[in-house]
Amino acid sequence: MLNVVTLALPFFGLILLGFGAGKLRNLPESGLAWMNFFVVYLALPALFFRLLSETPFEELANLSFVGATTFTTYIVFAISFCIGVVATRGNIGESTILGIAGAYSNVGYMGPGLTLAVLGEQATVPTALILAFDNALMFILAPLLMALAGTENETFAGTLKKIVFRIFTHPFILATIAGVLAAAMKFQPPTAIDTMLRYLSNAAAPCALFAMGVSIALRPVGRIPLELPLVLSIKLILHPILVFLLLMWLGGFDPNWVATAVLMACLPPATNVFIIAQQYGTYVHRASSFVLIGTAVSIVTVTGFIWAITSGFLPLR
Repeated sequence: MLNVVTLALPFFGLILLGFGAGKLRNLPESGLAWMNFFVVYLALPALFFRLLSETPFEELANLSFVGATTFTTYIVFAISFCIGVVATRGNIGESTILGIAGAYSNVGYMGPGLTLAVLGEQATVPTALILAFDNALMFILAPLLMALAGTENETFAGTLKKIVFRIFTHPFILATIAGVLAAAMKFQPPTAIDTMLRYLSNAAAPCALFAMGVSIALRPVGRIPLELPLVLSIKLILHPILVFLLLMWLGGFDPNWVATAVLMACLPPATNVFIIAQQYGTYVHRASSFVLIGTAVSIVTVTGFIWAITSGFLPLR
């Protein structure tokens, strides 16, 4: 248990430091913009590119792993969406936000910091694959369902164009593609560039976790909906259990990859849940409750999954 606390405390400690800073200092949210830009467009992409480019290409082409983890994310999205349909009496827009809250882990800001801290650099490839394909899945589902709900006045072709644009311009996905291509061509960047990428990589996790804590502190806490406990249970508990069961049933996966998938799935709802809700003007204040409360509860649930993995309680072979 001491080992688990040693792994979890620095991770959640950085989030709590950011949260405390956001609450104690009366600074505008716009002041966080450059930190978020640094994390999303520079530090995390540099981390993924550097580590993926150093990975043998044959390890990257694991379609069965990608298919299993992305399918599980879709399943928990569908379950949460159906709960939303019942809770909101058929409101497609609000149900979509609930589906995203129940399936979209905070894979960008929290994922790399957690998996690399618990499992080391061998978690890099599965972390990057899950991050890229889970983001792509949400970039597809959100605009399609919001168009169906009538919150976007665009043609079907316009919606598809927006989906493709968001997928292939997202810095995480671009960094993953670049890293895979570099691995395939066995490309080695010049020493000066490699050193700069290493500096950026080392800053990625602490900056991302601190910025996330500040961001949560500055979000308004909306009305807590009745469906929140059920959807958060799906996100924090059912999602990791389902991905574990599916990967073990399929078999043949490296234990570190299975552990990475479980850790990525047990993360709380992404801050993007609030951003997507704000973008479409749907379920905005209640969406912030999912992010804040989900992150707070995940201190217990994520620590529990770390213990289950490191203690051998979850049989990964």
